Order: sequence, then C-alpha cells, then structure tokens
Amino acid sequence: MDKTGLPRRSRKPLQITLAAFLSVFTCLGYLRTLQPTSGPELFNHSGPADCFDSPSEIWHKIPATDKLDWHSCYDNFQCTRLKVPLNYSDPLGNSLVVAVVQYPSQYPHNSTDYKGPILFNPGGPGGSGVDLILGRDIARSTRVSVFQTEVERALWGYDLVSELGYSPDGVGKAWAAASVTGELALERDNGLLAHINTDQTARDMLRITEAYGYEKLQYWGFSYGTVLGATFAAMLPDKVGRLIIDGVCDSDDYYATLWSKNLVDSEKTLQGFFDGCYEAGPQRCSFYAPSPDAISANLTALYNRLRTAAVPVKTDSGYGVVDYRRLRRAVFSSLYTPYAKFPLLADALSELARGSGNLLYNMTREPEVKCSCPDPSNELASVNEATMFVACNDGTPVPNNLTETKEYYAEISSQYDFGSLWAGLRIGCSTIYRKHESSSSSHWQYCGAQKMSAGFKDSVVLHQASFGHCSLAAASPCTLGYIREYFFNGTLPKAGTVCPTIDKLFFTPEKAEVQEQTVWSYEDRMSKLGRELRSLSAERGHGPLQV
Repeated sequence: MDKTGLPRRSRKPLQITLAAFLSVFTCLGYLRTLQPTSGPELFNHSGPADCFDSPSEIWHKIPATDKLDWHSCYDNFQCTRLKVPLNYSDPLGNSLVVAVVQYPSQYPHNSTDYKGPILFNPGGPGGSGVDLILGRDIARSTRVSVFQTEVERALWGYDLVSELGYSPDGVGKAWAAASVTGELALERDNGLLAHINTDQTARDMLRITEAYGYEKLQYWGFSYGTVLGATFAAMLPDKVGRLIIDGVCDSDDYYATLWSKNLVDSEKTLQGFFDGCYEAGPQRCSFYAPSPDAISANLTALYNRLRTAAVPVKTDSGYGVVDYRRLRRAVFSSLYTPYAKFPLLADALSELARGSGNLLYNMTREPEVKCSCPDPSNELASVNEATMFVACNDGTPVPNNLTETKEYYAEISSQYDFGSLWAGLRIGCSTIYRKHESSSSSHWQYCGAQKMSAGFKDSVVLHQASFGHCSLAAASPCTLGYIREYFFNGTLPKAGTVCPTIDKLFFTPEKAEVQEQTVWSYEDRMSKLGRELRSLSAERGHGPLQV
C-alpha cells in the first residue's frame, strides 16, 4: 500500500478507458427490452429513407437469436440481440429481446489470462447498460411506451421528478397527471408490462452469463443496479461470482414503494456546494459570498424571487422561461455529480442573480422533438416511463387517492428539502400496474450498504469519502484499485476501509499532456481513469434512484 491508498501492482502499459481498465475481461452492457418475437407487432416502420440514417440503425439490422451472435458496431465494440423469455415462469412462451454490447477483452476466450464477462447496470431503473458502455446516448432496442409518439409524450410533458411545491395545487396536478398516465398504460398494455420487473431482469443476467459459457455472474451495478444485484444474489446465491453494488439503495424502502430513504445525504451534498464555493473563492466559484451561510442565503433569495417572477430566455438555440421549478431541478440534478456540475451551477446562479437565465436554461433544457418524419431511433430511445414500468411493478401497490397522496407529500417534504421534487416518484405509481403482480416474491430484504453487507457472508463495505452518487461521481485511484483487485483476484479490502479521492469541489486537476502509449505508473493510470470515469458519469444523465 502506498501513500495514495492504492494496493501496489506491477507497472505495465494500459490504455486508459473503461474497458481497458478491465482489459482481461469482456465488458458487457445490456438492456431488457420489449420487442416480442411472437404475438402482436408493436411498431410499424414507415417514412422517408433519410429517417433511418441514424446511429441506432445498426440495431434494426441485427437479428435476434438464442445465442450471442456478435456483430461489429461503434468502432471497437460488438453488438448482439439475445432472445430471453418474457416470463421465466413460462419459458416456452413469448420472448423479449435483450440488447447487449461488449468491448472485447484483448485476450482470446481460451487464454488463461482471460477472466470472463462483467455485466454493468447503470441504474434508473430503466437505464441502459448499452449507453453506459458506449459512453454516449445511442438507441439500442425496441421498447414499449405509454405514449404512441414522441410528440404525444412531449405535449403531455409528464415528469416523475419535478418540483411540486410551486403552487397550492402542485400535488393535486401531479396526482391527476399520474392517474391519466396510469390509465393510458393499462389501456395500451398488450400483456407485456407485468413482466418488466427486477425479478425477470435478474434472470436475464443469468441467461446472458450462461450464453457466454459461464455459470456465475460477474457484475458491477450502480444505484438501482444495487437493488438488482442484491436481488440476484438473494434469488440465485450459487450463481454469484464477483458482485459489486455501488451507490447502495435501501431495498426494503424500494420494494415498499416508499422512496423515503434516497435523500438522506442530499442536504449534506448541497452544504458541500456552499462550503466548497466559499473555500474556492471568487476566482473559482462565481457564486461566491463572504461565508457559506451567505451563499446559502443568496440561493434562497433566488428561490423566493423566481416564485413570483420567472425569467424569460431567448437564445439562438432555443427559448423558454426559467422559473422556480426549473431552478429547483437544476440545483437538485447537480447533486448527482457535484465535482463536475457545481462549477457550472455556480456560473448559472451568478448569471441568474444578474437577471439572465440563459445558462440555467441550457443546463436543464430538454432535447427538441422533431416530428417531420417517423424516426425509428425514437422507438429505441430511453424514456422516463421505464422507471415506472420497473419500480411500480416491483413495489407494493400505492393507494390511488388524493388524500393519501397529500399526506405522503407532506411527510417527505418535511423530512427533506428536496422531498417536494422526490414525492412524484411514489405518486407516479398511484395507478400504474395496480392489476399486475410480480412473477416472484424473492425480494431482497436488507437495506443500505451495511445491512446488505451483513446479509452476505464475507462481503465488505468500501467507503469512498466523496460527495455525489456512486463511486464514479469522483475520481478515486484508491477505490478503482480495490475494484481491480477484486475482479482480478477476488481480494477484498479490509473492513472499515475508507478511500480518499483526488478531486476537490471547484478545483479541476490539470490534465497530463502525455502520449497514449506512455508507460505510466499504476497510480498515474488509476488517477487518469478515475477522472475519465467521473466525466463519463457526469455526461450520462441519471435515473431517479441515482441521488
């Protein structure tokens, strides 16, 4: 062990990418999708030919098979579409298609140096492991949606995580919108949605592993992916090889559809913004004030101003308004990846205080919806409803009445400053899938990192001392070193280990100007990888459980 907290290893050249970090493995991203291989057709491809000229077109050309039939894609990657049972209780019935992308190991599979595949899940629920591995937003497999077109989705504008305390009828409107959305889902379901849940997805992971020729899962899951990983381990304990759950969620709380434990440290992270801005000074933090309390007061003043006076925005790239709801969402979203987002937030708040909302609007604007032709890539893109499909299916049914909804909102908003945004997640399940039952009751019943660890013999909790959600929110050579040792050798850190990071809020380390093939020290390689993973995490976007 050296002064950085890293376990020492031999010093060999290593190209610094997510895949090369685990270069003796195959990195797999996957997504459970909703294209039946028998039964009704969900989509009709039509429209001008130029509508099909998009990066997602490759997935339309890959046939779904019962094995991992790889096709070259996206430069150095390989893609396939694997058939899996819609319902594992009826394995001979209808099938779904799971999109899988891999970055192949540098070693052939028959080499003694090859360590097998690692599956990644980015969370959500409903996030795409394919997008995580590719490092960009690329459509990957057909999905089922509440809405029939992208225009319908955009016009309805339903958002699970949105500030509800903006007006006296905010909660009532959210409940009414959830009721309509739930009725649409029930009306347009063709029998598939009951099987889009964590139980089935856990079995998908085993199916992918077995299709690869291995008996035991190797897995790294983030946020909701920790619920998925823990559920897999509880359901199939003899099928676990190496398993890392990162950014651990309270599974009891999740399966009870309470969503009441996710914000426990959110206000500490916001305090980190105030403290970090003050320590950085006016040269590094443009929202600087003479004390952390003064910075906090200035943000509160902006909240109060925008409650009654929204700021108009008109730029060359778009137009809209910055109001109280948009400001609250911008601040909340920055808590996921604060080392990357806090400087941007400070600039936006400083500009807003001077009367311009351009920066904050650009931080929170949604992609434009184009309706000139039916773009097949839209059929494959991630949608917000994916969170509802999984979480509402998994959890205890939520009472569908406005009185209970208001009581829940009052409780969670009194516990947490951002509870007024978070409440929409439970409200969204008020009518979603009340008629559906999960296919399995083998839910993991431990919550939080310590409880989960206590439930798994010989497991260890590794604590990374940083703000944000999941280890990728900050660069920690120490953490990455232990992850590498675990996947390579099965070596666990000692209980109670705390890893520092090389990041500091509002301070960006200088990037080394070196050639890609330079022989770096192990410490240098882990440091650069940590920064690249942090950048990747900041760019990916996050699902609701990722906070």
